[in-house]
Amino acid sequence: MTRFFVGLGALAAGLGVMLGAFGAHGLEGRVSPDRLETFRTGVEYQMYHALALLLVGWAAAQGWGPLLYWAGYCFAGGIVVFSGTLYLLVLTDTGWLGAITPLGGVAFIVGWALLAWAALTGG
Repeated sequence: MTRFFVGLGALAAGLGVMLGAFGAHGLEGRVSPDRLETFRTGVEYQMYHALALLLVGWAAAQGWGPLLYWAGYCFAGGIVVFSGTLYLLVLTDTGWLGAITPLGGVAFIVGWALLAWAALTGG
């Protein structure tokens, strides 16, 4: 699982860089400034949680326990749901996707709580 989360984190970070460049160079002038800021928020949270996936991979190598894996799955799912819905909202101008975005935020919060629990208890 160590390699899985490190690999997933690296892929998410690389994709975040590409999406950030796309937002800066491909979307500027094509979408409203508010929508561009929404896209940037998706990229920002994706990058934070890509780094969190790398941390999960490192911690897994240290033997921190099975809760750690659930933290990684929450971070990965949060990237897909939170950042993914923001990207789609901007690219398709489909406002109802904004109602789904908070579910990704909840996944991020749960992931951080699980990571903290694993770090503090070894569980």
